[in-house]
Amino acid sequence: MTTLIIEDEKPAARLLQRKLEKLNIAVETMLHSVEESVNWFSNNEHPDLIFLDIQLSDGLSFEIFEKVEIKSAIIFTTAYDEYALKAFKLNSIDYLLKPIDEDDLDVAVAKFKMRLPKIESEPKNLQLDFEQIRQMLSNPFEKSFKKRFTVKIGQHLKVITTDEIECFFSENKGTYIHTFDNRNYLVDSTLEILEQELDMKNFFRVSRKFIVPLPAIKEIQVYTNSRLKVILPTYKEDEVIVSREKVGDFKNWLG
Repeated sequence: MTTLIIEDEKPAARLLQRKLEKLNIAVETMLHSVEESVNWFSNNEHPDLIFLDIQLSDGLSFEIFEKVEIKSAIIFTTAYDEYALKAFKLNSIDYLLKPIDEDDLDVAVAKFKMRLPKIESEPKNLQLDFEQIRQMLSNPFEKSFKKRFTVKIGQHLKVITTDEIECFFSENKGTYIHTFDNRNYLVDSTLEILEQELDMKNFFRVSRKFIVPLPAIKEIQVYTNSRLKVILPTYKEDEVIVSREKVGDFKNWLG
């Protein structure tokens, strides 16, 4: 049985490889991007089984199958929850949610081995509806974004909704919420994590230091070195500058 791992992060791929070795399954190849995978499938015999991560460094992995016909069985390894996968789970061998549990991995491999005689007796052909998967993963209703934050003020807790937030900013290794009533609150997060939690249709990370919501933008001014300056209603502690490399994306985000 030949086995291939397509996984965004190399450490995660190696970890999965070690877990498979405990099940006496050798992994011949590990790939980490859409481009790399397309090139490999175009020039190599396809394996019996693929462990497939959905999100890769340069796109979603089903883009691979839009460019090459895959002749392998698939076990998904993904951070997407079971509800997002229900529509197509029956068309694959199984799926494993990260972090991958070794018992679940054992069960998934056993499922594949049970189906192996049938797979080998029939022409290999991938039956997944990748357009359905694309629509599902791009559907905002399939992913819930953070709508409120709980911050600590002395011995009390305060709930702040995203509608109250004028910007997020980082300072002295801390991350803060600045609200429309001109107050700052320390939040237990980072701007990188917030980019994953917030609906970035409504928020934009203008620089390494700031994330701003669209309703908070009062004015935009042309700034030095092809940059832009964002004027917010109450935040005056520092200039909110759109870095030069983000100006194009920022203008597209504004519409």
